[in-house]
Amino acid sequence: MTQIFIAIASILAGLAVAAGAFASHALKDKLTERAIEIFETAARYQMYHALALLLVALLLTRVATPPPFLTAAGFAFIAGIAIFSGSLYALSLSGIKWLGAITPIGGAAFMIGWGCLAVAAFNLKY
Repeated sequence: MTQIFIAIASILAGLAVAAGAFASHALKDKLTERAIEIFETAARYQMYHALALLLVALLLTRVATPPPFLTAAGFAFIAGIAIFSGSLYALSLSGIKWLGAITPIGGAAFMIGWGCLAVAAFNLKY
């Protein structure tokens, strides 16, 4: 799981950088200021949680038997990025307003991930 989480975290972080650059350069004249803001929020949260996923992967390397909540945190961060950031990217590019209704599901996945990480911290044995 460690290698998978590190690979996914690296890819998602790189894509967050690319998305931010894309918004700043290619989309600046094509989208409204609000749509750019939404796009940048998606990229920012993607980066934060790609780094959180990297933390999970690094913690996995430190324990002989990983607590199930640690792995759950990693999967929750991946789901959160896909749903939260994905819905915001789609909303900003398409203007389809109902996509904003999906975003809180991704936010909930982020919170679940952080909660799982907190629970796992109490079960880590080095």
